[in-house]
Amino acid sequence: MRQIVMVSGFLMAFTFGAVVVIRYGFGGDLFAYEEWLLGISIVGFFAGAVLASARNLHINADILGIVIQNPRMIWWRGFIVLTVELLVILFLMYACYVSLLDDFSFPRLRATPVLRIPFVTWRIGIMVAFGFMAMFTTAYLYVHIRQGLGLPLKSAAAKEAAK
Repeated sequence: MRQIVMVSGFLMAFTFGAVVVIRYGFGGDLFAYEEWLLGISIVGFFAGAVLASARNLHINADILGIVIQNPRMIWWRGFIVLTVELLVILFLMYACYVSLLDDFSFPRLRATPVLRIPFVTWRIGIMVAFGFMAMFTTAYLYVHIRQGLGLPLKSAAAKEAAK
């Protein structure tokens, strides 16, 4: 994932720099860069989101995480945050589904003007990415609930058995 994020970030920075130099320096045009760069930026964005979630480094503007000291209230706060996160992701998946239905309602798929890349390809990719996000959030919520109930996890049992 780190390599995907680094390569996509470098490609975006390099491409935008090249566009500025070629367009304003030489009066030229970089042929259809926004069309193929869109796919790279979507993959880079979701790969970065996966890295941030896995390391718990995503932006969290919730002051309650600092203020609440009671372990029971901390658990309830985590439960509510994960539940709201899952509901938002499921709504975004539904919005992607509606968007796909709209795309497939036309006799011909709408496409980018130059390379003729169907818009549906990016929308399917985004929907799949939101599906993975929903799956991981559901898994985090499941683990959070099991830990809150004091039930053992298979990974914790395997660690204990290895000792």
